[in-house]
Amino acid sequence: MKKCIILLSLILLLTGCININKSSYETIINEVLTSKVNIYNQYRDGYKYYLPHGLYVSTSKEYNELIKSERYNYYLYIDVISYLNQVKNKYKENSSSNYSFLINSGDKSGYLEINEEKDKYLVEIMYNYAKIEVIVEEKDIKKAISNAIIILSSIHYNDSVLNSINEANILSYGDEAIDIFNSKSGSDASNFLEYIEEYDPVDEEVADYDLIK
Repeated sequence: MKKCIILLSLILLLTGCININKSSYETIINEVLTSKVNIYNQYRDGYKYYLPHGLYVSTSKEYNELIKSERYNYYLYIDVISYLNQVKNKYKENSSSNYSFLINSGDKSGYLEINEEKDKYLVEIMYNYAKIEVIVEEKDIKKAISNAIIILSSIHYNDSVLNSINEANILSYGDEAIDIFNSKSGSDASNFLEYIEEYDPVDEEVADYDLIK
């Protein structure tokens, strides 16, 4: 019964409380972070999280996941090493970006940064020792932000499992490891966009979103 109540609360929050197109980026983030709804539908070794309706996990490997919507690819990076060592976020708002916002919620922090790249926008959100990157058209920025912050804020780490994995020296990151505490503004953003366009094309048609759902 308790899970049903929590699920109902989440549905009400995400379908009726916020009109995305009429809300600021900060409002969308703050509404999600203050909801304090604990529910999960994705389970991994050492962590779990909630994946919003309309998204699905395409690939998952070594704490990196490719999450897809009808039109866009969300790249999720889980920084387990930083979590275990409780590394502090040192991000400073970037005045050269289209948008830069420092996220603070209790003892957790992160950032939102948006940079224009070839008529599209690279949206980066880091929070809760994880990061999501997605390239979208301007009209879909707010929907991307809502999806990303819902995922990131819902991540729950299992300390005992992660410590066991770490002690067994299983945790490792390859050459493509992402520094979640740094943004991809400038040339790095351009390289990221070129990689997506060349190796991971997505469909061009999708319905517009108005409310978080």
